[in-house]
Amino acid sequence: MSYVLLIFSQLPSVFNSQALLPLSQRWPSSLPSIFKVSVSTMSNNLNGHVTLPSEPQRAYQVVVAATKEMGIGKDGKLPWTLPTDLKFFKDLTLTTSDSSKKNAVVMGRKTWESIPTKYRPLSGRLNVVLTRSSGFDIANTENVVTCRSIDSALDLLAGPPYRLSIEKVFVIGGGEVLRDSLNGARCEAIHLTEIDTSVECDTFVPEIDASVYQPWCSSLPVCENGLRFSFTTYVRVKSDESKEGLQVDWRKFSSILPKKVFERHEEFLYLNMVNEIISNGNVKNDRTGTGTLSKFGCQMTFNLRRSFPLLTTKRVFWRGVVEELLWFISGSTNAKLLQEKGIHIWDGNASREYLDGIGLTEREEGDLGPVYGFQWRHFGAKYTDMHADYTGQGFDQLSDVINKIKNNPDDRRIIMSAWNPSDLKAMALPPCHMFAQFYVANGELSCQMYQRSADMGLGVPFNIASYSLLTCILAHVCDLVPGDFIHVIGDAHVYKNHVRPLQEQLENPPKPFPVSILYETADS
Repeated sequence: MSYVLLIFSQLPSVFNSQALLPLSQRWPSSLPSIFKVSVSTMSNNLNGHVTLPSEPQRAYQVVVAATKEMGIGKDGKLPWTLPTDLKFFKDLTLTTSDSSKKNAVVMGRKTWESIPTKYRPLSGRLNVVLTRSSGFDIANTENVVTCRSIDSALDLLAGPPYRLSIEKVFVIGGGEVLRDSLNGARCEAIHLTEIDTSVECDTFVPEIDASVYQPWCSSLPVCENGLRFSFTTYVRVKSDESKEGLQVDWRKFSSILPKKVFERHEEFLYLNMVNEIISNGNVKNDRTGTGTLSKFGCQMTFNLRRSFPLLTTKRVFWRGVVEELLWFISGSTNAKLLQEKGIHIWDGNASREYLDGIGLTEREEGDLGPVYGFQWRHFGAKYTDMHADYTGQGFDQLSDVINKIKNNPDDRRIIMSAWNPSDLKAMALPPCHMFAQFYVANGELSCQMYQRSADMGLGVPFNIASYSLLTCILAHVCDLVPGDFIHVIGDAHVYKNHVRPLQEQLENPPKPFPVSILYETADS
């Protein structure tokens, strides 16, 4: 299938009392079993396929507002008044990419009758009303047709004249119609307004089948009339295995989804930033002598509530992300421990030639000095070498962050810094991602990270995944759920020799982000 499933086990063991033991007891023996990573992908290349149902019946998309319990109504009416949701519904169902076409909205008779007379039929759309009543007469109503069932409606819309004049079909309610269609084999996408606040309902629809649908995009939560809600679009990533299907490549999502929805995929934040730097970046020199195109002061916000921002238009070294983050958490500065695990991202900065070249001639090969992990766990301690036991030395910023999140969540000083000016000369490489602040609200943990220097081609996809993972872990340990990861970049640059590969990457269509599941095992 098309998504990556990240399964993390034994997370809390990193942060309990064992985490404060001497390094020799924390790494590496206690860490190999901390993460079990299961990756399930649809294809090993960027042109993977998903099987969608074939014709003759029309495919459709569902539009629904529901509570967490999938409640959609009370006493035959919407139990909330959300003008922003009504505007979203109108824009979604009314807009077409071809001005000569219109969309169809399919609804049950009770839903039709619940629409105020002055607003029906819904203008600019073909209104398809499902009814078995012989007394329901709309003979003189323009842009309205009746059908006896959802299947007959889809058959009708698949044939002339609607096959060519109707661009997209949206099923909009009510309860019975949605119960029949929400996870139906011809349902390509579900546009769900998710009401986070508890609201009493008496009409419910099934939960979205997570084995078939995956989030494509999700808005940040908004509040209106005392309710907190967000807009999430789910796309079908698995066929109905009981039926034959037509193989469709991922590029078809650009035509299946409304344009504005397609472009809300958060990977476009990264892709658009890369494109802007290549197109309009400042030409600058750098310490490597390669030359860069650069922009100053960039920002991306990733929503961690329903998916995980592991980029899909290029391969991201996920195992390396996990192992390096655990290495940071342990406080280690020994690159050989990563090498033993087949992680070679620090080899260049840990080599004899490199260390000698920056004047660290007395430093043992593989010893990176007081870099990230040391600053996270022993800020201010005097660094000697990678073998020393620093237990109880310096300030343990990571433990302090956890303590504040748990016991003083409104604190505005929940901060972890890797930038220690007095230690910079002793580091093999000064910190790039140097400063993180955490924020707790609505039972959610968010993180804002400042990165002074960011290699958009190689580093940033890795950095996004690493700090998103750190946020998810901390949220789990502190009995919260992940909120946002805000990535703030100082010098965002593209190396000149990366321009061509990145331009090729920009041509790749994004796929749905992975869904992350964190759980504890029995021996946590």
